[in-house]
Amino acid sequence: MDVAGWSVLVTGATSGFGEAIARRFVLAGAHVVGTGRRSERLEALAAELGPRFSPRCFDVRDDAARQRELAGLVPDLLVLNAGLALGAGPVWKAEVDDVETMIATNVRAVAMLVRELLPDMVARRHGHLVLLGSVAGSAPYPGGNVYGGTKAFVSQYAQNLRADLVGTGIRATVIEPAMCETEFSVVRFHGDAEAARRVYAGMLPLTATDIAETVWWVATCPPHMTVSRVELFPTAQAHGPFQVART
Repeated sequence: MDVAGWSVLVTGATSGFGEAIARRFVLAGAHVVGTGRRSERLEALAAELGPRFSPRCFDVRDDAARQRELAGLVPDLLVLNAGLALGAGPVWKAEVDDVETMIATNVRAVAMLVRELLPDMVARRHGHLVLLGSVAGSAPYPGGNVYGGTKAFVSQYAQNLRADLVGTGIRATVIEPAMCETEFSVVRFHGDAEAARRVYAGMLPLTATDIAETVWWVATCPPHMTVSRVELFPTAQAHGPFQVART
């Protein structure tokens, strides 16, 4: 499919997956609206990519700002990428603010964005929703707790969207990466770059470009074909054995 002239909305476009996805579609001729909280990052990306990139600076958790900045937008492709993990300790030690932020960003903002943008897409009978999930939504690990729960919501929500959208011509896909080196772990460890570096030490993780190319592939498949769910692992990573506490 030729994406020239498409309108693409990418949330969380200031770094990582979102930035790479925005760049991939702009360079292919689409017009991309990229959202994020860091205005300087958005402005730098706009300076690099030119007039086909439109920055919108707001927090996806802010209902009034989200509705104001996206009013009237009917994207051909909606990429729900904004999300985060905060903390990696056991659930009983999790900071309450971290728990609330993950749920508000990864769950509520996703559901509200879909609710606000989908009616016009359905009326037009055209469009594609791509949700960024995680293997953490189906593969538990120590410290994953709330983050894994939010990504389980994203995965199931995407499948329920597909059930609702049958007959509308609109597609929905969830992409679930495993270990991928971006700013994700720096954010998770509250800015501790050394702790983030140790997560990927001695192995070759996925990259933001890998994810952008996957979004490109699912979005440009023929209209009669929907890629429902994609799970991506670096070759160096796989599921492990069950944990057992032995006495």
